[in-house]
Amino acid sequence: MEQVGLAAVSEVSLWSLFIQAGFVVKLVMVGLLAASVWTWAIVVNKWMVFNKARRQFDQFEQVFWSGQSLEELYRTLSERSPGGMGAIFVSAMREWKKSFERGARSPIGLQMRIDRAMDVTLARESEGFEAKLSSLATIGSAAPFVGLFGTVVGIMTSFQSIAGSKSTNLAVVAPGIAEALLATAIGLVAAIPAVIAYNKFSGDAAKLNARMEAFADEFSAILSRQIDEKLQPRQAAQ
Repeated sequence: MEQVGLAAVSEVSLWSLFIQAGFVVKLVMVGLLAASVWTWAIVVNKWMVFNKARRQFDQFEQVFWSGQSLEELYRTLSERSPGGMGAIFVSAMREWKKSFERGARSPIGLQMRIDRAMDVTLARESEGFEAKLSSLATIGSAAPFVGLFGTVVGIMTSFQSIAGSKSTNLAVVAPGIAEALLATAIGLVAAIPAVIAYNKFSGDAAKLNARMEAFADEFSAILSRQIDEKLQPRQAAQ
């Protein structure tokens, strides 16, 4: 009697359920497992990217507000191809220098060009932070339904087997239903981390974007004052 029980347990192990499942259910399970692996790959990547970005932001703000010359900071950062706030700063300073080298005369036009350069860089940096988050959202919303599809197909197959065997014995019904429900379980395993990660990293991306926008506004105000100081005397002399 004990040997029969052990045999039953071995027959309903996860691996045996996968092996005994039909082709469509197996395909669904493999796809969901691949989605789960992709989810965790994105999680690790985003965790590293956001931690690095936060460190870079903190370091840049510390240097920027330390009173260091903007020209010196620009020369240092332009050689490194920085990201985030550093990229916004470099794009604004590059436009500033180009405009004055070409003899800029209109404060409004210069301010608009600088703001546009920062907006373009800000959009590019924001897109980088939000990259791959749509994959997490898709997996989180679609995986349970894909798993449910596998379950429905598996239960249909089980009912066909029951009809063919003409037996409603629990020993006949249970394995097929267990195979079918495994697809839903794998779908949830793939979806739950994806949803949590999407919410977490979406919030992190929003905070980083807000910090970049705040810096862009502050730096725009600083440059606006300097534009007035440089161009107004020139206009008055004319």
